[in-house]
Amino acid sequence: MRKKLSKLKNQRKKFIGVFERFGIKRAYRGPDLQTVLLKDIKDENGDFLCDHLWFNLTKGFKLIKLIRGDIVEFEARVKGYVKGYMGYKDDIYDKPIEYDYKLDRPTKVKKISNIRNADKCIYGGNRNG
Repeated sequence: MRKKLSKLKNQRKKFIGVFERFGIKRAYRGPDLQTVLLKDIKDENGDFLCDHLWFNLTKGFKLIKLIRGDIVEFEARVKGYVKGYMGYKDDIYDKPIEYDYKLDRPTKVKKISNIRNADKCIYGGNRNG
């Protein structure tokens, strides 16, 4: 569980992360959905919150034309969610259902810099905050 995010539950704040790569997830119905992986998520003060988070590829992420290492600033709400296999077949997955936290509905997405130029922005490189 992302304990530092849990302390901010239901709050909308500004966050910073480093773009790692794009991905794909299966949709319940319809075509697959494109996703964005951000790593080393920090709050606006530079305090480390979690190692990575996946987001849907929203219009905000599309518009800034991300490349690996881009430092991205955005606003989002901290929300809880249930993860794990919730089906009825015991022999498929053995992981228990867990409660975790994510950043939901990212808005005001903008590219600050690239990790190679990180000394010029608030991001920095210290994972301990």
